[in-house]
Amino acid sequence: MRDGKRFAKGGGQELADSKPGDQDKDPRGELSIRVAAMPADTNANGDIFGGWLLSQMDIAGGIAGRTYSNGRAVTIAIESMTFRKPVKVGDVVSCYAELIKVGTTSMTYRVEAWALRSDTFVREKVTEGVFTYVAIGPDGRPRRVPRDVEEA
Repeated sequence: MRDGKRFAKGGGQELADSKPGDQDKDPRGELSIRVAAMPADTNANGDIFGGWLLSQMDIAGGIAGRTYSNGRAVTIAIESMTFRKPVKVGDVVSCYAELIKVGTTSMTYRVEAWALRSDTFVREKVTEGVFTYVAIGPDGRPRRVPRDVEEA
């Protein structure tokens, strides 16, 4: 069992549920990384470049995938990205990863980015996406993902 949840031994299993209206109150998942948005990361409009934010989210999901699978995990898909609000220079960006599906060799995470505004200290969800990672063995090929702590 991992995080109080037991997983089926068969194909992929959905793990997390969404409740309408709850998505923007508090971050979902575990904090994976926190970083300050810097001037070097801005786009032509002076906001933080979306590609920078996407890379931070991918790093966060990759850390979660590596932790869950007990080894190397690589990104194979970004199924969706929604940029809700701009990130400004000086905001502290926190990325949270929530495991939503486990397959034989893959893990799918909902990753949310929240900004702690540097001027108001208000926390807001700024971006969310769904990322899929595959566990990779020493030979560079996909490997089975542990379904339970006893398998780890």
